[in-house]
Amino acid sequence: MLVIPGSKAKDVCDSHLGPTRRDLLRVGGSAMLGLSLGQMLNLQSGQALAAESNSHGANFGKAKSIILVYLQGGPSHLDLWDPKDDVPDNVKSVFKRIGSKVPGIDLTENMPKLAQETDKLTLIRSMSYTPVGLFNHTAAIYQMHTGYTADKVSPSGQLEPPTPKDFPNFGCNIIKFKPPEVPMLPFVMMPRPLQESNVVNKSGTAGFLGRAYDPYYLFPSGDDMDMNKMDRINVDDLKLRPEITSTRLGRRARLRDMINAGMPALDKAVESYDLDKYYETALNLISSGRARDAFDLSKESDKTRDRYGRNTFGQSLLLARRLVEAGTRVVEVIWPKVANSNNHSWDHHVDLSNRMKNQSAPMLDSGLSSLIADLDDRGMLDETLVVAVGEFGRSPQRGVSTSGNNNSADGRDHWPYCYTACLAGAGIGRGKVYGESDDTASAPKNDPVHPTELLATMYHAIGIDPQTIVYNHLNQPRELVKAEAVTALFG
Repeated sequence: MLVIPGSKAKDVCDSHLGPTRRDLLRVGGSAMLGLSLGQMLNLQSGQALAAESNSHGANFGKAKSIILVYLQGGPSHLDLWDPKDDVPDNVKSVFKRIGSKVPGIDLTENMPKLAQETDKLTLIRSMSYTPVGLFNHTAAIYQMHTGYTADKVSPSGQLEPPTPKDFPNFGCNIIKFKPPEVPMLPFVMMPRPLQESNVVNKSGTAGFLGRAYDPYYLFPSGDDMDMNKMDRINVDDLKLRPEITSTRLGRRARLRDMINAGMPALDKAVESYDLDKYYETALNLISSGRARDAFDLSKESDKTRDRYGRNTFGQSLLLARRLVEAGTRVVEVIWPKVANSNNHSWDHHVDLSNRMKNQSAPMLDSGLSSLIADLDDRGMLDETLVVAVGEFGRSPQRGVSTSGNNNSADGRDHWPYCYTACLAGAGIGRGKVYGESDDTASAPKNDPVHPTELLATMYHAIGIDPQTIVYNHLNQPRELVKAEAVTALFG
């Protein structure tokens, strides 16, 4: 892959990974090394790319799929998976510490089922970042999904609506460089859009990559907590109408190609927006029926469905497993309740003890533990990376304001300085804790991990150099993320 600084990635080799910052520096210095054009082309051959991939270290590219379990709202790490003792009463969780399958990895009583699966996962107890301005949900969500901070953030944390200038969601970057190997939906987002107040789906699009790389949005109608919501998935757009056969559909596609070939202006537009790839993917999906079958949850036993939890979140995780099993590259399951809502939301400014125990935690415990165990039982966990994380944690002290919100004596405010992420699969260490929080879980005691480093680790696992270059709406080169993978998480 010969890279000329300033040229578009698709002009040099859009069929493989785009250039990285290292590529740009290497090509720029090639003349100093006396390399001819022919030698440069040879160095950038498939063999050279394979060798470079190996240089990224163990477990680079081990994941075939990624499932992001996005706990929007910011769950309290102290009340789930980082319990603390010998701390002031307004810091200590009201929930008891319990042991787990791995000695030394204790959780709270809210996570009894996940406690039996700790031999399959790693907890990062040192997630941390310092926000720009107030640390409210929208800006934090954007950073977590794109690796970049947003250009426009109001004092309340609200952003402008999604625009074609946005940085792409991580999953959109992945499917650009690592499309599925079978006719399957590349990236599915469910069961609702990313949302905070009136800002809907910010960081949930392909942004400047173009709409051809947007996720397939699976947002069934009905209440977010409706246990039958995921059974009402409409897949009409994934099947042929009765009067159209696969052969007839194929003839239509060939006719479209002939028309495009005879119309240079239209052909140029199709190329610019990657519509050929979009049409081809849609055609293959419809004719194969693979995606339609994956959405049929009725093929799962009642025992399995009960295990995941008969609620929107649990059934979404079960569907995520079915999708990656069928070949989907990226699935994002978003917590079904928006941050600034009551009941099952993680945004526990008030009534934390009741809402955590009786609403949020049981759903998370059943769903996440079942997903990890199910993938492992099926032999899929080795090639599927599961990441469960929110945009931040909650304040160590209850009843204080850290972000301008009002909090009751039984509530915790936003806290990005220290929180926990849960990872499993694709070579991630089993039965381990990475990093450590201080005595009150206020800050990392060692090995802090920034959200951008978590994204870099996800790119690494799927086999994409985190510093691969993409070109924005102004044709400016941008790294996928300006961070290095935390390779110590593997093994």
